[in-house]
Amino acid sequence: MKFRRIHALIGAVSLLLVLFFFFGLFFGSVKISLGEIGAILSGRDTTSAAAKIINGIRLPRIVMALLVGMMLSAAGTITQAVFRNPLADPYIIGISSGAVSGAVLAFILKLPDIWYGVFAFFTAMGTAFLIFRLAGKRGKTDTAALLIIGVAVSAFLGALTSFFMYLAGQDSYRVMVWTMGYLGAASWSRVGLLVIPLVLSLLYFLYYRHDVDALLLGDEEAHSLGIPVGNLKRQLLVVVSLIAAFSVAFTGMIGFVGLIVPHAVRLCIGSSHSRLLPLAAYTGGIFLLFADTLARTLLSPIEIPIGVITAFFGAPFFLFLAVMNGKGRAHA
Repeated sequence: MKFRRIHALIGAVSLLLVLFFFFGLFFGSVKISLGEIGAILSGRDTTSAAAKIINGIRLPRIVMALLVGMMLSAAGTITQAVFRNPLADPYIIGISSGAVSGAVLAFILKLPDIWYGVFAFFTAMGTAFLIFRLAGKRGKTDTAALLIIGVAVSAFLGALTSFFMYLAGQDSYRVMVWTMGYLGAASWSRVGLLVIPLVLSLLYFLYYRHDVDALLLGDEEAHSLGIPVGNLKRQLLVVVSLIAAFSVAFTGMIGFVGLIVPHAVRLCIGSSHSRLLPLAAYTGGIFLLFADTLARTLLSPIEIPIGVITAFFGAPFFLFLAVMNGKGRAHA
């Protein structure tokens, strides 16, 4: 029965991928017919204005949406396992806010694009370890403590980011739009830079998938199985910080993908990370592509920040999880 659900999920999200892929190519401020799209994709048209729009703007944006969605969903999946909490997500608990402050600082200093990811990585990693240290309690992360600390850290880092934006002067509006989530700067070079951390992080997570499963049993049980719990959690948080930093550096802060998708996939196929991690990453990419298509087309030619779209779906889902988690604690 479980394998049927897995195959059904793969089939459903694959169908959505094809659908949103062609929607992303077809819809935009410039109308391009299906015939033109077919000619461009088949290589029969490489020089027209439509071909330049498809190959230079829309295709890289579609691929970047898929890659960033996969990164955010994978980061959320592992964060929830490390904290043993369905409400844990790099955006909710403040890791993404740390990455944003670092990336904005690199922008203020007028550094090259690659340094955005470097600065974002170190600030995200520092934020992750601070939260891990403060929220941990006897091997378990308390939900209330996690949320309170995450809100406090996010508020502080948000104030720091606002200060950096103030220093940006005339560029502050551009920075503000970027911090709300923006995929319009997608390019094939940026896609290439994102592929490397995504592939390496997924391989790393899958290599330790059985150890991550053991973390769900609790720190004492995992330790009894011979797993160095403290070192493993620190290493996982480093990798989570890395992929959160790269996604933030190139697209700004896009929230709730790492909260919605892993939890929804887990409800369908269970908690085994051998299946959960790749399927959550795959589904996360498609979800972000869907959100970006809405962001580009709902008020075309005006573009809605993609973070607004993901928050529209994610905030009610987060409230639902928080209420259900609170009921579970009350019954316990």
